[in-house]
Amino acid sequence: MTEFLTIDGLRVRILDTGPPPVSTSDANRLPLLVIPGHTARIDGFEELVPPLAAEHRVVVVDLPGCGESDKPDRRYDLRFYEDVLMAVLDQLGIERAIPVGGSLGGNLVLRLGHRFPDRFPRLVLWAPGGAWTARPRLAALVRRLGRAAFWPSVRIQSRYWYDQAYDGRQQALDDTFAYYRRVMGAGFVKMYWGIAADQLAHSLFDIAPSVSQPTLLMWGDHDNGAGMGAGVARLHELLPDSELVVFEGARHSLETEIPAELAAAILRHTNPGPRASVA
Repeated sequence: MTEFLTIDGLRVRILDTGPPPVSTSDANRLPLLVIPGHTARIDGFEELVPPLAAEHRVVVVDLPGCGESDKPDRRYDLRFYEDVLMAVLDQLGIERAIPVGGSLGGNLVLRLGHRFPDRFPRLVLWAPGGAWTARPRLAALVRRLGRAAFWPSVRIQSRYWYDQAYDGRQQALDDTFAYYRRVMGAGFVKMYWGIAADQLAHSLFDIAPSVSQPTLLMWGDHDNGAGMGAGVARLHELLPDSELVVFEGARHSLETEIPAELAAAILRHTNPGPRASVA
């Protein structure tokens, strides 16, 4: 069951599930903070969460502007999302956690790890936004775009979300587009372009060399939109302590296409000691 927290006057929906909390000194059983991608929501992780929640407390967040959380008509940027995620952990009494996410979520994982290294001792990310050279001029242009440009942009981007061989591809696209039509409004559009612009304006390459935590970096080898393959390889080179896992035949939305394989890789990283195999 999901619930709502109030963060700086905003209703933020979360899913908080899994075994009872354990000592935050147990680095092998820390809670997992799962961060959805750009415009994504808790519902998209329904197949990934159960195997993770069998071993960890798992918190998934609908970020403001997304899912069932409030969608204020305001400026959206990455620092705002970082602050919201930290406030969620604080309200839940979670001192230390392992952030997990792909796309925008992966971007935020690395940024949180860089900003709060003591609170995030391990990091897990796949196909992160920001795995490219910063483009501040393009970012300034994108931030000025409005509703008219939304659907053309989404139609182009959606070609890279799922592999053509994925059986659930059309249903996943239909569900996502129906969700967009339902939540469409000024705040959603402001979030869409604002977060896209801020990811374009900042490169993860700049902070990666100073992120010292053990980091699991993942990528589907059919995900080459925006030079993702080269960007992930560059991040792997720059991160001081990273493991790169490549999934053959997968594209951008690993949590939807290959949730079992993704969960197994995450648990190997978050529980590095001896443990039972994950089906």
